Amino acid sequence: MPSIRVRNISKKFEDSIAIEDISFDVQEGELLTLLGPSGSGKTTVLRLIAGLIKPDTGQILFDEKDISGIPTEERNIGFVFQSYALFPHLTVAENIAFGLETRGWSRTEKEDRVRELLQLVGLEGKGKRYPRQLSGGEQSRVALARAIAPNPSLLLLDEPLSALDVSLRENLRKAIREIQQQVKISTVYVTHDQEEAMEISDRIIILNHGRIVEVGTPRELYLQPKKVFTAQFLGISNVFSAEIIRNDDLLLKVPFGSLNVPIPLEHQE
Repeated sequence: MPSIRVRNISKKFEDSIAIEDISFDVQEGELLTLLGPSGSGKTTVLRLIAGLIKPDTGQILFDEKDISGIPTEERNIGFVFQSYALFPHLTVAENIAFGLETRGWSRTEKEDRVRELLQLVGLEGKGKRYPRQLSGGEQSRVALARAIAPNPSLLLLDEPLSALDVSLRENLRKAIREIQQQVKISTVYVTHDQEEAMEISDRIIILNHGRIVEVGTPRELYLQPKKVFTAQFLGISNVFSAEIIRNDDLLLKVPFGSLNVPIPLEHQE
């Protein structure tokens, strides 16, 4: 059963349409990635789900309840920002425990939870350090631990690895995927990095100009893209121009000699 349903949401900023008529489901325990170029509307969708901005039209449903008008702090969502947004005056342990302060956790419960999460994200022994004493990769792990500390129903990650170098990104995206699977949390992940999306996602939504282009598993999108934009954005090189001709069957006339290729029925739209 889907843990969240997004239905026909649209958002405009002044005269600019950020997203238009976006609908999708996030399945229980799934890691769903919003992938697209800059300005495609990825972060806007994430901010709408989080309640940081309100949709002009449409609904966002948690367990069939419309939460579009519910404040961010009441949505039980964990959010990892692109900048990590760690508190510089708090230690690693205090940053992780920050979200537990307003939820009535006892001191012992908070200490146990922080200890558990430090181990989960591979930062044992670093709870007393401050963010300035950590590498970029370590800061991203703290931000992830803080986001999942209160046991949210949904985790949102907005380009969490974009500021890191290539080798570090490769290691951390594997770690994020492993942690997400361990805690079994429904996750929406935003990135413009095709390789990153293909490696960590259960499903991918391709966005462009504020609209959904295509949805599928990494394998489906790479091996059988239905849209030219998807193929080109994913770097698939075997895209050719062709002419549609009709005889007894619907054919593609490919510009290689006299070769004509039958179009499968499922693609004859």
